[in-house]
Amino acid sequence: MPVQDQPQEQDERPPDTPDEALDGDADNGAAEFDERRAKMERLRAQGIDPYPPVSLPDRTLIAQVLAAHDPGALEAGEHRELRYQIAGRLISRRVHGKTAFLDVRDLSGSIQVVVRVDALGEETYNRVLGLDIGDIVGVVGCVYVTQRGQLALAVLECTLLTKTLRPPPDKHHGLGDTGTRYRYRELDLMANEETRELFVTRYKIVYAIREWLNERNFVEVETPALQSLAGGAGSRPFTTHHNALNRDLYLRISVELFLNRCIVGGMENVYDMGKVFRNEGISHKHSPEFTIIEFMMAYADYNDVATATEEMFRDVAQRVLGRTVIKRGGEDIDLAKPWRRVTMREIILERFGLDFMESTRDELAEVLDGPLDEAATWAEVVADIYSEKIEHTINQPTHVFDFPLEPFPITKRHAVHPELGEHFDAVIGGIELVSGDTELNDPVDQWQRFVDQRKRRLIDDEDVPHPNDEEYARAIEYGYSPTAGGGMGVDRLVMILTERDTLREVIPFPIVRDLQ
Repeated sequence: MPVQDQPQEQDERPPDTPDEALDGDADNGAAEFDERRAKMERLRAQGIDPYPPVSLPDRTLIAQVLAAHDPGALEAGEHRELRYQIAGRLISRRVHGKTAFLDVRDLSGSIQVVVRVDALGEETYNRVLGLDIGDIVGVVGCVYVTQRGQLALAVLECTLLTKTLRPPPDKHHGLGDTGTRYRYRELDLMANEETRELFVTRYKIVYAIREWLNERNFVEVETPALQSLAGGAGSRPFTTHHNALNRDLYLRISVELFLNRCIVGGMENVYDMGKVFRNEGISHKHSPEFTIIEFMMAYADYNDVATATEEMFRDVAQRVLGRTVIKRGGEDIDLAKPWRRVTMREIILERFGLDFMESTRDELAEVLDGPLDEAATWAEVVADIYSEKIEHTINQPTHVFDFPLEPFPITKRHAVHPELGEHFDAVIGGIELVSGDTELNDPVDQWQRFVDQRKRRLIDDEDVPHPNDEEYARAIEYGYSPTAGGGMGVDRLVMILTERDTLREVIPFPIVRDLQ
Protein backbone atom coordinates (compact mmCIF):
# COMPACT_ATOMS: atom_id res chain seq x y z
CA MET A 1 0.00 0.00 0.00
CA PRO A 2 1.11 3.64 -0.16
CA VAL A 3 3.85 5.51 1.58
CA GLN A 4 3.33 5.88 5.31
CA ASP A 5 4.04 9.21 6.95
CA GLN A 6 7.41 8.74 8.56
CA PRO A 7 7.26 8.49 12.36
CA GLN A 8 9.54 10.41 14.61
CA GLU A 9 11.47 8.40 17.17
CA GLN A 10 10.05 8.96 20.64
CA ASP A 11 11.99 8.80 23.87
CA GLU A 12 10.92 6.08 26.27
CA ARG A 13 12.31 5.86 29.77
CA PRO A 14 13.46 2.29 30.41
CA PRO A 15 11.18 0.77 33.03
CA ASP A 16 12.28 -0.62 36.34
CA THR A 17 12.99 -4.31 36.76
CA PRO A 18 9.97 -6.32 37.94
CA ASP A 19 11.18 -6.63 41.53
CA GLU A 20 11.88 -2.91 41.81
CA ALA A 21 8.64 -1.95 40.10
CA LEU A 22 6.43 -4.23 42.16
CA ASP A 23 8.12 -4.20 45.52
CA GLY A 24 9.75 -0.80 45.56
CA ASP A 25 12.88 -2.52 46.81
CA ALA A 26 14.90 -5.16 44.97
CA ASP A 27 16.11 -6.70 48.26
CA ASN A 28 12.55 -7.21 49.50
CA GLY A 29 11.67 -8.82 46.17
CA ALA A 30 14.61 -11.21 46.47
CA ALA A 31 13.62 -12.13 50.03
CA GLU A 32 10.05 -12.86 48.93
CA PHE A 33 11.34 -15.04 46.11
CA ASP A 34 13.59 -16.99 48.49
CA GLU A 35 10.72 -17.52 50.95
CA ARG A 36 8.39 -18.84 48.26
CA ARG A 37 11.13 -21.06 46.85
CA ALA A 38 11.63 -22.55 50.32
CA LYS A 39 7.88 -23.26 50.57
CA MET A 40 8.01 -25.05 47.24
CA GLU A 41 10.90 -27.22 48.43
CA ARG A 42 9.07 -28.05 51.68
CA LEU A 43 6.03 -29.17 49.68
CA ARG A 44 8.21 -31.47 47.61
CA ALA A 45 9.81 -32.86 50.78
CA GLN A 46 6.28 -33.69 52.00
CA GLY A 47 5.56 -35.56 48.78
CA ILE A 48 3.33 -32.83 47.36
CA ASP A 49 3.95 -31.83 43.74
CA PRO A 50 3.70 -28.01 43.50
CA TYR A 51 3.11 -28.35 39.75
CA PRO A 52 0.93 -31.46 39.43
CA PRO A 53 -0.40 -32.73 36.10
CA VAL A 54 -3.93 -31.42 35.84
CA SER A 55 -7.00 -31.97 33.69
CA LEU A 56 -10.24 -30.30 34.78
CA PRO A 57 -12.93 -31.35 32.31
CA ASP A 58 -15.68 -30.43 34.79
CA ARG A 59 -14.36 -26.96 35.47
CA THR A 60 -16.91 -24.12 35.42
CA LEU A 61 -16.01 -20.51 34.72
CA ILE A 62 -16.57 -18.25 37.70
CA ALA A 63 -18.85 -15.95 35.71
CA GLN A 64 -21.10 -18.92 34.95
CA VAL A 65 -21.36 -19.75 38.65
CA LEU A 66 -22.27 -16.16 39.51
CA ALA A 67 -24.80 -15.92 36.69
CA ALA A 68 -26.57 -19.15 37.68
CA HIS A 69 -27.58 -18.08 41.19
CA ASP A 70 -29.34 -15.15 42.83
CA PRO A 71 -27.89 -14.68 46.33
CA GLY A 72 -31.06 -12.80 47.27
CA ALA A 73 -33.00 -16.04 46.92
CA LEU A 74 -30.90 -17.74 49.62
CA GLU A 75 -30.52 -16.98 53.29
CA ALA A 76 -27.11 -16.05 54.64
CA GLY A 77 -25.12 -19.15 55.52
CA GLU A 78 -27.40 -21.38 53.48
CA HIS A 79 -25.78 -24.09 51.37
CA ARG A 80 -27.09 -25.42 48.11
CA GLU A 81 -26.05 -28.98 47.42
CA LEU A 82 -24.87 -27.98 43.99
CA ARG A 83 -21.18 -28.51 43.49
CA TYR A 84 -18.89 -26.56 41.20
CA GLN A 85 -15.28 -27.01 40.28
CA ILE A 86 -13.41 -23.79 39.56
CA ALA A 87 -9.76 -22.92 39.03
CA GLY A 88 -7.88 -19.65 39.09
CA ARG A 89 -5.41 -17.39 40.84
CA LEU A 90 -5.61 -16.63 44.55
CA ILE A 91 -5.86 -12.84 44.74
CA SER A 92 -6.66 -12.20 48.42
CA ARG A 93 -7.09 -13.98 51.75
CA ARG A 94 -8.67 -13.07 55.11
CA VAL A 95 -8.57 -15.35 58.13
CA HIS A 96 -11.02 -15.27 61.06
CA GLY A 97 -10.23 -18.00 63.55
CA LYS A 98 -11.27 -21.33 62.09
CA THR A 99 -12.59 -19.79 58.88
CA ALA A 100 -10.72 -18.27 55.95
CA PHE A 101 -12.12 -16.24 53.06
CA LEU A 102 -10.22 -16.51 49.81
CA ASP A 103 -10.85 -14.65 46.56
CA VAL A 104 -10.13 -16.68 43.43
CA ARG A 105 -10.07 -15.15 39.95
CA ASP A 106 -10.15 -16.57 36.45
CA LEU A 107 -10.49 -14.70 33.16
CA SER A 108 -14.26 -14.43 33.55
CA GLY A 109 -14.34 -12.93 37.06
CA SER A 110 -13.67 -13.55 40.75
CA ILE A 111 -15.56 -15.28 43.54
CA GLN A 112 -15.11 -15.66 47.26
CA VAL A 113 -14.51 -19.15 48.59
CA VAL A 114 -15.11 -19.94 52.25
CA VAL A 115 -12.71 -22.40 53.89
CA ARG A 116 -13.67 -23.96 57.24
CA VAL A 117 -11.50 -26.16 59.41
CA ASP A 118 -14.48 -28.39 60.27
CA ALA A 119 -15.07 -29.07 56.55
CA LEU A 120 -11.47 -29.78 55.55
CA GLY A 121 -9.76 -30.95 58.71
CA GLU A 122 -6.90 -29.27 60.55
CA GLU A 123 -4.08 -30.44 58.29
CA THR A 124 -5.73 -29.49 54.99
CA TYR A 125 -7.01 -26.22 56.45
CA ASN A 126 -3.50 -25.23 57.52
CA ARG A 127 -2.15 -26.18 54.13
CA VAL A 128 -4.67 -23.83 52.51
CA LEU A 129 -3.59 -21.07 54.88
CA GLY A 130 -0.02 -21.66 53.70
CA LEU A 131 -0.91 -20.71 50.13
CA ASP A 132 0.61 -17.49 48.83
CA ILE A 133 -1.20 -14.71 47.04
CA GLY A 134 -0.76 -15.44 43.35
CA ASP A 135 -0.83 -19.23 43.67
CA ILE A 136 -3.09 -21.00 41.18
CA VAL A 137 -5.61 -23.31 42.85
CA GLY A 138 -8.42 -25.67 42.02
CA VAL A 139 -11.51 -25.53 44.22
CA VAL A 140 -14.51 -27.79 44.59
CA GLY A 141 -17.32 -26.24 46.60
CA CYS A 142 -21.05 -25.78 47.09
CA VAL A 143 -23.04 -22.61 46.54
CA TYR A 144 -23.05 -20.52 49.71
CA VAL A 145 -24.19 -17.04 50.75
CA THR A 146 -22.07 -15.03 53.17
CA GLN A 147 -23.44 -12.93 56.03
CA ARG A 148 -23.04 -9.91 53.75
CA GLY A 149 -25.29 -11.48 51.12
CA GLN A 150 -22.47 -12.31 48.73
CA LEU A 151 -22.53 -15.45 46.62
CA ALA A 152 -19.60 -17.70 47.46
CA LEU A 153 -18.49 -21.31 47.39
CA ALA A 154 -18.16 -23.33 50.59
CA VAL A 155 -14.96 -25.27 49.97
CA LEU A 156 -14.95 -29.06 49.99
CA GLU A 157 -11.56 -29.44 48.28
CA CYS A 158 -8.76 -26.96 47.59
CA THR A 159 -5.75 -28.10 45.57
CA LEU A 160 -2.56 -26.26 44.71
CA LEU A 161 -2.15 -26.38 40.93
CA THR A 162 0.79 -23.99 40.48
CA LYS A 163 3.12 -22.58 43.11
CA THR A 164 4.24 -19.03 42.29
CA LEU A 165 7.75 -17.93 43.14
CA ARG A 166 7.19 -14.22 42.62
CA PRO A 167 4.37 -12.17 44.13
CA PRO A 168 1.82 -10.60 41.79
CA PRO A 169 1.47 -6.82 41.60
CA ASP A 170 -0.14 -5.32 44.68
CA LYS A 171 -3.93 -5.66 44.44
CA HIS A 172 -4.64 -2.09 45.51
CA HIS A 173 -1.77 -0.21 43.88
CA GLY A 174 -1.73 -2.23 40.67
CA LEU A 175 0.97 -1.65 38.08
CA GLY A 176 1.17 2.05 37.32
CA ASP A 177 4.47 2.50 35.48
CA THR A 178 3.71 2.39 31.75
CA GLY A 179 7.17 1.14 30.81
CA THR A 180 6.80 -1.82 33.16
CA ARG A 181 3.30 -2.50 31.88
CA TYR A 182 4.48 -2.72 28.26
CA ARG A 183 7.65 -4.69 28.96
CA TYR A 184 6.12 -7.16 31.42
CA ARG A 185 2.64 -7.43 29.95
CA GLU A 186 1.92 -10.59 31.94
CA LEU A 187 2.09 -8.47 35.09
CA ASP A 188 -0.13 -5.80 33.55
CA LEU A 189 -2.69 -8.48 32.69
CA MET A 190 -2.41 -9.91 36.18
CA ALA A 191 -2.86 -6.57 37.91
CA ASN A 192 -5.33 -4.72 35.71
CA GLU A 193 -8.75 -6.05 34.83
CA GLU A 194 -9.07 -3.24 32.31
CA THR A 195 -6.04 -4.58 30.40
CA ARG A 196 -7.49 -8.09 30.30
CA GLU A 197 -10.78 -6.70 29.00
CA LEU A 198 -8.91 -4.62 26.41
CA PHE A 199 -7.24 -7.64 24.83
CA VAL A 200 -10.46 -9.63 24.86
CA THR A 201 -12.00 -6.68 23.01
CA ARG A 202 -9.09 -6.70 20.57
CA TYR A 203 -9.76 -10.35 19.80
CA LYS A 204 -13.44 -9.57 19.23
CA ILE A 205 -12.57 -6.72 16.84
CA VAL A 206 -10.25 -8.95 14.81
CA TYR A 207 -12.88 -11.70 14.72
CA ALA A 208 -15.59 -9.23 13.69
CA ILE A 209 -13.47 -7.88 10.80
CA ARG A 210 -12.92 -11.38 9.46
CA GLU A 211 -16.58 -12.21 9.95
CA TRP A 212 -17.65 -9.06 8.08
CA LEU A 213 -15.44 -9.91 5.09
CA ASN A 214 -16.32 -13.59 5.06
CA GLU A 215 -20.04 -12.74 5.03
CA ARG A 216 -19.39 -10.79 1.81
CA ASN A 217 -17.68 -13.73 0.11
CA PHE A 218 -14.10 -12.55 0.54
CA VAL A 219 -11.52 -15.35 0.63
CA GLU A 220 -8.65 -15.13 3.10
CA VAL A 221 -5.27 -15.80 1.48
CA GLU A 222 -2.03 -16.26 3.41
CA THR A 223 0.70 -14.34 1.64
CA PRO A 224 4.42 -14.86 2.37
CA ALA A 225 6.06 -13.00 5.23
CA LEU A 226 9.51 -13.56 3.68
CA GLN A 227 9.69 -11.89 0.30
CA SER A 228 12.32 -11.49 -2.39
CA LEU A 229 11.38 -7.83 -2.82
CA ALA A 230 9.88 -5.51 -0.22
CA GLY A 231 7.04 -4.20 -2.36
CA GLY A 232 3.59 -2.74 -2.03
CA ALA A 233 4.55 0.25 0.12
CA GLY A 234 7.27 2.85 0.37
CA SER A 235 8.87 1.86 3.68
CA ARG A 236 12.29 0.64 4.79
CA PRO A 237 12.19 -3.15 5.26
CA PHE A 238 13.84 -5.49 7.72
CA THR A 239 16.41 -7.67 5.96
CA THR A 240 17.28 -11.26 6.81
CA HIS A 241 19.37 -13.98 5.19
CA HIS A 242 18.28 -17.42 4.04
CA ASN A 243 21.22 -19.75 4.60
CA ALA A 244 20.11 -22.65 2.43
CA LEU A 245 19.41 -20.41 -0.57
CA ASN A 246 22.29 -18.05 0.31
CA ARG A 247 20.21 -14.99 -0.46
CA ASP A 248 18.81 -12.01 1.36
CA LEU A 249 15.08 -11.81 1.95
CA TYR A 250 12.84 -9.13 3.40
CA LEU A 251 10.13 -9.22 6.01
CA ARG A 252 7.03 -7.99 4.25
CA ILE A 253 6.00 -4.36 4.49
CA SER A 254 2.74 -5.02 2.65
CA VAL A 255 0.71 -7.91 1.27
CA GLU A 256 -0.93 -6.02 -1.59
CA LEU A 257 1.03 -7.32 -4.58
CA PHE A 258 0.39 -10.97 -3.79
CA LEU A 259 -3.32 -10.31 -3.31
CA ASN A 260 -3.38 -8.56 -6.69
CA ARG A 261 -1.80 -11.61 -8.26
CA CYS A 262 -4.62 -13.68 -6.77
CA ILE A 263 -7.07 -11.37 -8.54
CA VAL A 264 -5.18 -12.00 -11.81
CA GLY A 265 -5.70 -15.69 -11.14
CA GLY A 266 -9.46 -15.20 -10.92
CA MET A 267 -10.14 -15.16 -7.18
CA GLU A 268 -11.87 -11.74 -7.36
CA ASN A 269 -12.39 -10.75 -3.67
CA VAL A 270 -9.51 -11.61 -1.33
CA TYR A 271 -7.91 -10.44 1.89
CA ASP A 272 -5.01 -11.19 4.19
CA MET A 273 -4.68 -10.26 7.84
CA GLY A 274 -1.31 -10.59 9.53
CA LYS A 275 1.88 -8.94 10.65
CA VAL A 276 3.92 -6.56 8.53
CA PHE A 277 7.27 -5.07 9.45
CA ARG A 278 8.59 -1.59 8.72
CA ASN A 279 12.07 -0.69 9.87
CA GLU A 280 11.24 2.81 11.01
CA GLY A 281 10.66 4.82 14.16
CA ILE A 282 8.17 4.41 16.98
CA SER A 283 5.41 6.83 17.94
CA HIS A 284 1.91 6.77 19.39
CA LYS A 285 0.62 5.68 15.97
CA HIS A 286 3.61 3.77 14.56
CA SER A 287 5.10 0.42 15.49
CA PRO A 288 7.83 -1.42 13.56
CA GLU A 289 5.70 -4.57 13.77
CA PHE A 290 1.96 -4.21 13.38
CA THR A 291 -1.13 -6.06 12.22
CA ILE A 292 -2.60 -5.12 8.89
CA ILE A 293 -5.56 -6.27 6.88
CA GLU A 294 -5.51 -5.66 3.16
CA PHE A 295 -8.53 -6.51 1.05
CA MET A 296 -9.04 -6.42 -2.71
CA MET A 297 -12.36 -6.04 -4.53
CA ALA A 298 -12.62 -6.98 -8.20
CA TYR A 299 -14.76 -4.79 -10.47
CA ALA A 300 -14.64 -1.88 -8.01
CA ASP A 301 -12.91 1.47 -7.62
CA TYR A 302 -11.64 3.48 -4.67
CA ASN A 303 -15.07 4.96 -3.99
CA ASP A 304 -16.36 1.43 -3.38
CA VAL A 305 -13.51 0.75 -0.97
CA ALA A 306 -14.31 3.95 0.92
CA THR A 307 -17.94 2.88 1.22
CA ALA A 308 -16.91 -0.61 2.38
CA THR A 309 -14.65 1.01 4.99
CA GLU A 310 -17.54 3.01 6.44
CA GLU A 311 -19.80 -0.02 6.57
CA MET A 312 -17.11 -2.22 8.12
CA PHE A 313 -16.26 0.26 10.88
CA ARG A 314 -19.92 0.83 11.70
CA ASP A 315 -20.77 -2.86 11.81
CA VAL A 316 -17.66 -3.92 13.74
CA ALA A 317 -18.29 -1.24 16.38
CA GLN A 318 -21.89 -2.33 16.74
CA ARG A 319 -21.00 -6.01 17.00
CA VAL A 320 -18.17 -5.57 19.48
CA LEU A 321 -19.14 -2.50 21.51
CA GLY A 322 -22.90 -2.60 21.07
CA ARG A 323 -22.80 1.03 19.93
CA THR A 324 -21.45 3.15 17.10
CA VAL A 325 -20.57 6.28 19.11
CA ILE A 326 -17.02 6.62 20.45
CA LYS A 327 -15.02 9.46 21.99
CA ARG A 328 -11.98 11.00 20.34
CA GLY A 329 -10.38 14.38 20.84
CA GLY A 330 -13.11 15.37 23.30
CA GLU A 331 -15.82 14.85 20.68
CA ASP A 332 -18.49 12.25 20.09
CA ILE A 333 -17.84 10.36 16.86
CA ASP A 334 -20.77 8.46 15.40
CA LEU A 335 -19.53 5.80 13.00
CA ALA A 336 -23.07 5.24 11.76
CA LYS A 337 -23.24 8.65 10.14
CA PRO A 338 -21.99 9.17 6.57
CA TRP A 339 -18.33 10.17 6.56
CA ARG A 340 -17.20 13.43 5.08
CA ARG A 341 -15.69 13.03 1.60
CA VAL A 342 -13.25 15.67 0.45
CA THR A 343 -10.39 15.82 -2.06
CA MET A 344 -6.89 16.74 -1.00
CA ARG A 345 -7.11 19.71 -3.33
CA GLU A 346 -10.25 20.94 -1.56
CA ILE A 347 -8.95 20.46 1.97
CA ILE A 348 -5.63 22.24 1.31
CA LEU A 349 -7.49 25.08 -0.39
CA GLU A 350 -9.87 25.20 2.55
CA ARG A 351 -7.07 25.39 5.15
CA PHE A 352 -4.48 27.52 3.38
CA GLY A 353 -6.17 29.19 0.41
CA LEU A 354 -3.74 27.41 -1.92
CA ASP A 355 -4.74 25.42 -4.97
CA PHE A 356 -1.89 22.94 -5.21
CA MET A 357 -2.84 22.09 -8.78
CA GLU A 358 -2.11 25.70 -9.73
CA SER A 359 0.89 26.25 -7.42
CA THR A 360 4.59 25.61 -7.83
CA ARG A 361 6.66 23.54 -5.48
CA ASP A 362 8.25 26.63 -3.91
CA GLU A 363 4.90 28.39 -3.44
CA LEU A 364 3.54 25.36 -1.63
CA ALA A 365 6.69 25.03 0.47
CA GLU A 366 5.95 28.37 2.16
CA VAL A 367 3.24 26.59 4.13
CA LEU A 368 5.77 24.20 5.67
CA ASP A 369 8.02 24.87 8.62
CA GLY A 370 11.76 24.85 8.10
CA PRO A 371 13.91 24.80 4.96
CA LEU A 372 12.83 22.77 1.95
CA ASP A 373 14.93 19.82 0.81
CA GLU A 374 16.23 20.75 -2.64
CA ALA A 375 15.45 17.25 -3.88
CA ALA A 376 11.82 17.39 -2.73
CA THR A 377 9.35 17.14 -5.61
CA TRP A 378 6.06 18.97 -6.05
CA ALA A 379 4.21 15.79 -5.06
CA GLU A 380 6.32 15.33 -1.93
CA VAL A 381 5.67 18.91 -0.82
CA VAL A 382 1.92 18.45 -1.26
CA ALA A 383 2.10 15.21 0.74
CA ASP A 384 4.08 16.96 3.48
CA ILE A 385 1.51 19.74 3.74
CA TYR A 386 -1.21 17.18 4.24
CA SER A 387 0.67 14.93 6.68
CA GLU A 388 2.25 17.71 8.75
CA LYS A 389 -0.46 20.35 8.73
CA ILE A 390 -3.80 18.73 8.09
CA GLU A 391 -4.15 15.03 8.89
CA HIS A 392 -3.74 15.36 12.67
CA THR A 393 -6.48 18.02 12.76
CA ILE A 394 -9.14 15.76 11.20
CA ASN A 395 -11.09 14.35 14.12
CA GLN A 396 -14.44 13.37 12.65
CA PRO A 397 -14.51 10.42 10.18
CA THR A 398 -13.28 11.70 6.82
CA HIS A 399 -12.19 10.26 3.48
CA VAL A 400 -9.53 12.37 1.75
CA PHE A 401 -9.34 11.57 -1.98
CA ASP A 402 -7.02 12.16 -4.93
CA PHE A 403 -3.40 12.38 -3.79
CA PRO A 404 -0.49 13.29 -6.10
CA LEU A 405 0.36 10.15 -8.04
CA GLU A 406 4.14 10.01 -7.68
CA PRO A 407 4.40 8.07 -4.36
CA PHE A 408 1.87 5.45 -5.51
CA PRO A 409 3.43 3.35 -8.29
CA ILE A 410 0.63 0.76 -8.47
CA THR A 411 -2.31 3.19 -8.20
CA LYS A 412 -4.47 4.05 -11.21
CA ARG A 413 -4.17 7.57 -12.61
CA HIS A 414 -7.04 9.92 -11.98
CA ALA A 415 -9.34 9.99 -14.99
CA VAL A 416 -9.38 13.83 -15.19
CA HIS A 417 -6.09 14.87 -13.55
CA PRO A 418 -3.25 12.52 -14.58
CA GLU A 419 -0.93 14.11 -12.00
CA LEU A 420 -3.14 12.58 -9.32
CA GLY A 421 -3.89 9.01 -8.32
CA GLU A 422 -7.17 7.38 -7.39
CA HIS A 423 -6.07 7.05 -3.79
CA PHE A 424 -7.79 7.93 -0.52
CA ASP A 425 -7.04 7.94 3.19
CA ALA A 426 -9.71 7.28 5.82
CA VAL A 427 -8.99 9.38 8.91
CA ILE A 428 -10.46 9.46 12.42
CA GLY A 429 -9.00 11.27 15.40
CA GLY A 430 -6.11 12.62 13.36
CA ILE A 431 -4.94 9.12 12.41
CA GLU A 432 -5.01 7.40 9.04
CA LEU A 433 -6.85 4.12 9.52
CA VAL A 434 -7.35 2.91 5.96
CA SER A 435 -5.39 3.69 2.82
CA GLY A 436 -7.14 2.70 -0.39
CA ASP A 437 -6.66 2.81 -4.15
CA THR A 438 -8.04 1.90 -7.50
CA GLU A 439 -5.36 -0.54 -8.61
CA LEU A 440 -3.32 0.10 -11.77
CA ASN A 441 -4.13 -2.65 -14.27
CA ASP A 442 -2.38 -1.21 -17.35
CA PRO A 443 0.81 -3.32 -17.65
CA VAL A 444 2.60 -0.84 -19.96
CA ASP A 445 2.01 2.02 -17.54
CA GLN A 446 3.03 -0.26 -14.67
CA TRP A 447 6.40 -1.11 -16.22
CA GLN A 448 7.12 2.58 -16.85
CA ARG A 449 6.15 3.51 -13.28
CA PHE A 450 8.61 0.99 -11.91
CA VAL A 451 11.36 2.35 -14.18
CA ASP A 452 10.60 5.92 -13.06
CA GLN A 453 10.57 4.81 -9.45
CA ARG A 454 14.08 3.42 -9.74
CA LYS A 455 15.30 6.89 -10.58
CA ARG A 456 14.15 8.26 -7.24
CA ARG A 457 15.47 7.75 -3.79
CA LEU A 458 13.61 5.27 -1.60
CA ILE A 459 13.65 6.83 1.82
CA ASP A 460 15.14 9.88 3.50
CA ASP A 461 18.62 10.67 2.11
CA GLU A 462 19.54 7.14 1.07
CA ASP A 463 20.27 6.74 -2.64
CA VAL A 464 18.54 3.37 -2.79
CA PRO A 465 16.01 2.95 -5.58
CA HIS A 466 12.98 0.69 -5.43
CA PRO A 467 13.69 -2.56 -7.25
CA ASN A 468 11.44 -3.52 -10.12
CA ASP A 469 8.95 -6.19 -9.12
CA GLU A 470 9.21 -7.95 -12.44
CA GLU A 471 7.11 -10.91 -11.31
CA TYR A 472 4.23 -8.59 -10.42
CA ALA A 473 4.51 -6.55 -13.61
CA ARG A 474 4.59 -9.73 -15.68
CA ALA A 475 1.60 -11.13 -13.79
CA ILE A 476 -0.72 -8.29 -14.73
CA GLU A 477 0.20 -8.74 -18.38
CA TYR A 478 -2.04 -11.82 -18.23
CA GLY A 479 -4.99 -9.50 -17.59
CA TYR A 480 -5.79 -7.82 -14.29
CA SER A 481 -9.50 -7.08 -13.91
CA PRO A 482 -10.53 -3.61 -12.67
CA THR A 483 -9.83 -3.81 -8.95
CA ALA A 484 -9.66 -1.61 -5.88
CA GLY A 485 -8.24 -2.34 -2.47
CA GLY A 486 -7.65 -1.00 1.00
CA GLY A 487 -5.11 -1.54 3.73
CA MET A 488 -6.08 -1.01 7.35
CA GLY A 489 -3.92 -0.89 10.45
CA VAL A 490 -5.78 -3.20 12.82
CA ASP A 491 -3.93 -1.88 15.87
CA ARG A 492 -5.02 1.65 14.99
CA LEU A 493 -8.64 0.59 14.67
CA VAL A 494 -8.44 -1.13 18.06
CA MET A 495 -6.91 2.04 19.51
CA ILE A 496 -9.76 4.15 18.13
CA LEU A 497 -12.59 1.81 19.14
CA THR A 498 -11.22 1.30 22.66
CA GLU A 499 -10.46 5.03 23.03
CA ARG A 500 -6.77 4.60 23.76
CA ASP A 501 -4.05 7.14 22.99
CA THR A 502 -1.13 4.97 21.87
CA LEU A 503 -0.58 1.78 19.92
CA ARG A 504 1.52 0.34 22.73
CA GLU A 505 -1.64 0.13 24.84
CA VAL A 506 -3.38 -2.15 22.35
CA ILE A 507 -0.45 -4.29 21.10
CA PRO A 508 -0.04 -7.13 23.61
CA PHE A 509 3.76 -7.12 23.54
CA PRO A 510 5.02 -3.92 21.90
CA ILE A 511 8.65 -3.35 21.00
CA VAL A 512 10.37 -1.28 23.71
CA ARG A 513 13.92 -0.17 24.38
CA ASP A 514 16.40 -2.46 26.11
CA LEU A 515 16.91 -1.97 29.82
CA GLN A 516 20.06 -0.01 30.52
